[in-house]
Amino acid sequence: MEPLTEKQQKVFRFIEKRLQDNRPPSQKEVAEHLGLAQNAAYQLISYLKKKAYLVDLGGHRGLRLSKEYLEKISQAKGLPLVGRVAAGEPILAQENIEGYIDLKDLFGRSKDGFVLKVVGDSMADEGIMDGDYVVVQPCQKIENARIGVVLLDDEATVKRIYLVPAKRGPFQRGRIALEPANKAAGYKTKYIRRGDKNVRIIGKVTGCFRML
Repeated sequence: MEPLTEKQQKVFRFIEKRLQDNRPPSQKEVAEHLGLAQNAAYQLISYLKKKAYLVDLGGHRGLRLSKEYLEKISQAKGLPLVGRVAAGEPILAQENIEGYIDLKDLFGRSKDGFVLKVVGDSMADEGIMDGDYVVVQPCQKIENARIGVVLLDDEATVKRIYLVPAKRGPFQRGRIALEPANKAAGYKTKYIRRGDKNVRIIGKVTGCFRML
């Protein structure tokens, strides 16, 4: 990516901060904050788009960080920590990223991997505890009996995923089994229909760690 001039950097840092706060700025707000004429702000923003730092989705507040820039900072800062996963939205949308964690020495660096915080103790017998973080490699298909992340409606859940009949118990034809791992708590395996529009495999878990 091309380097930015001092003026371009000031404009970009303001826009980036507003986007991180989930408050996309208008061109007028950019001009007012930096004491610029609107024509000057428009020109500087145009340079930022031309240099692939920003994209414009249209509308009054359509400025967003570009895919190229997000990949650049991801490589520099580590894996993105995703705060939420919602149906119909890109997992690594800027508004879903809470920060970055550098785990390259532990798990290597994946171009599109991310980190997700675990909520609940349904996988405790696998050593994945409430409040832990799992490293996820995005994929739409997953190996049978692999621990993965599935989006049910708008809730991301970590479970062992069975796609074919398993020896551990009954399997319903045409369904996917989401098996928990906490015998003491008595969680039950959940069966879902393949192709259900409210269900989506997000990725496979490649690591787990705990913040101390």
